[in-house]
Amino acid sequence: MDALLTEIEARADEIAALTADLIRIPTLNPPGTHYRAICDLVAGRMRDRGWQVEMIRAEGALGDSDAYPRWNAICRLEGKAPGETVHFNSHHDVVAVGEGWTRDPFGGEIAEGRVWGRGACDMKGGLATSIVAAEAFADLCPGFAGAIEISATADEESGGYGGVAHLAELGRFAHVDHVIIPEPLGKDRICLGHRGVWWAEIETKGRIAHGSMPFLGDCAVRHMGAVIDEMERTLLPLLAGRRTEAPVIPDGARQPTVNLNSIHGGEPIQPEGYTGLPSACVPDRCVLTIDRRFLPEEDIAEVKAEMHALMERVRAARPGFRYEIRDLFEVLPTMTPEDAPIVETVRRAVADVMGRDAGFVVSPGTYDQKHIDRIGRLRNCIAYGPGVLDLAHQPDEWIGIDDMVDAGKVMALSLHRLLGA
Repeated sequence: MDALLTEIEARADEIAALTADLIRIPTLNPPGTHYRAICDLVAGRMRDRGWQVEMIRAEGALGDSDAYPRWNAICRLEGKAPGETVHFNSHHDVVAVGEGWTRDPFGGEIAEGRVWGRGACDMKGGLATSIVAAEAFADLCPGFAGAIEISATADEESGGYGGVAHLAELGRFAHVDHVIIPEPLGKDRICLGHRGVWWAEIETKGRIAHGSMPFLGDCAVRHMGAVIDEMERTLLPLLAGRRTEAPVIPDGARQPTVNLNSIHGGEPIQPEGYTGLPSACVPDRCVLTIDRRFLPEEDIAEVKAEMHALMERVRAARPGFRYEIRDLFEVLPTMTPEDAPIVETVRRAVADVMGRDAGFVVSPGTYDQKHIDRIGRLRNCIAYGPGVLDLAHQPDEWIGIDDMVDAGKVMALSLHRLLGA
């Protein structure tokens, strides 16, 4: 095992360089750019090293189109004898750049012991780490039993339906025994699962009228203001009083949360190129998109019932109040048992590499474990990877090279224990 750890250290520059190459492909989601290019990069590298490669487009999946096809790559290396299959899954898409950068977000700059750029920690550094760790293990232990798989998949940032969900529906996890998702939860922490989520649209309805005579109409925006006020007065204090026993990080996420994701009332946003004023109308509709994150101890039916009860309280206090709630999507919480084989294997590897026990955590937001669990019917799945979670989706995102090397050692040792040599 010492030789394996030394080999990962010797490939530190290779891990950094591969991370930088991945960052330089701007796989922005939405809309889903350059998915084929990044899959070609991964597939070409693995094919040159003797891996079997499949390119799978999620045709017909949510988000897939001819303009922005949802491409996924699965690479597989067979061992010399029958055995179990270990699968490393990483999403290749990244979120919008946003403001506040002091470095080129797609430059893949290597400086100060870090690789910088959008997606560095979330999660192209994790993808690169898993690739190099698997290659090092296969080179030093060519007689291993079983198989190793590496996948680079689409659309995790927008639900994963054009990526892992599609692969799971195709049965591509039916033969897999262990899954590691290298999300940036910290090199000495094992993520067992995540909270639940319910996205919904709340629409308040009014009546259009001339803006100079608003008394002849019914303002849907004012109705929505009453809804938000009721949330502030009753729902938010209610959620603040709940707390999970699960080790959700950061600490604030141990309470359920609701985010007011977007709001729009009145006339549609003016078309591109129009520079005039909007017309004078009382808004007859207002739509609020909510993002409700709920705890393992909460029931999704009760979560929805609380929101309906809130809307009914507003209706009782406002004559003529009308509303509609539309489900957008929902994901139940998922949790891998602490004594699952992949948890125990990675826990031992963390202790060997870092000399301390791994901490167990639960993610505040969902990731592709939900699809592996719910659709793929595989519970033996964790998130483990390098990177600082707080840097995800932030300007000047980066990942530490030393952290990738340490996580790569853990991944390689885990392969050694699961597949033998």
